[in-house]
Amino acid sequence: METSELLKKVRHIEIKTRGLSRNIFAGQYHSAFKGRGMAFSEVREYQYGDDVRDIDWNVTARYNKPFVKVFEEERELTVMLLVDVSASRNFGAVGEAKREMMAEVAATIAFSAIQNNDKIGMIFFSDKIEKFIPPKKGRKHILYIIRELIDFTPDNTGTNIGLALEYMTNAIKKRCTTFLISDFIDNGDYKNALSIANRRHDLVAIQVYDRRESQLPNVGLIKLQDSERGREQWVDSSSAAVRARYAEWWNSRQEQMLAMLRKSRVDLATIATDDDFVVALMNLFQRRG
Repeated sequence: METSELLKKVRHIEIKTRGLSRNIFAGQYHSAFKGRGMAFSEVREYQYGDDVRDIDWNVTARYNKPFVKVFEEERELTVMLLVDVSASRNFGAVGEAKREMMAEVAATIAFSAIQNNDKIGMIFFSDKIEKFIPPKKGRKHILYIIRELIDFTPDNTGTNIGLALEYMTNAIKKRCTTFLISDFIDNGDYKNALSIANRRHDLVAIQVYDRRESQLPNVGLIKLQDSERGREQWVDSSSAAVRARYAEWWNSRQEQMLAMLRKSRVDLATIATDDDFVVALMNLFQRRG
């Protein structure tokens, strides 16, 4: 992509997603993803309703009346974005391409994190770890992330969600909030990786899909291509039986994915490329708030 075109796209996404994160998600993000640690702040005199477990017995003994320790939430979080860059993300038949939707969703979350003084990092993955961007703060860092979201070219075409989760779990030692952004077109079993990652961190899954992936249109004989493996196949979409089998395959795959996420207690937001992703993120944040 030409430098001028890239800068124009970066600026467009910055204006759109920064505005959304500031005007819409400011309070929602904060309440949904609170700091997990507590830091000692001060000691004050006991008040009715205080938790007796917070009494500071040394100060209480010194002044002959009860005092309690006051704690403040450690607000700063580390936020990691795990972004699927496999070949299937390039598909786009209804609305915008999946890669464009993924970029906007990731950028909005990144700006929400920065506005809450959180660090933000990113892992691009296919069937290997394509790139790791360590967590940092600041506008310059955010713009670098957006540029990579728009212009990054992976080496491989496949998908391995389990590998990405294992890498993140090993690379990030401090507990963090992790957004796994993918179309979840992965035939592998990543249930154990999900469970381990969600025990050590706070994991949220965001599925971006195209409606044409969930049902075949009735348009006669068409050639379908597996973008990750390169295989091609002619399909008679005018056949009701073919369309029904295709829908059954999609629904079965979705059920398997949902079962893995439920068992691992991972929250999910599902976004179609012709949906308003703002609504999906708002619903996700509100469920967790």
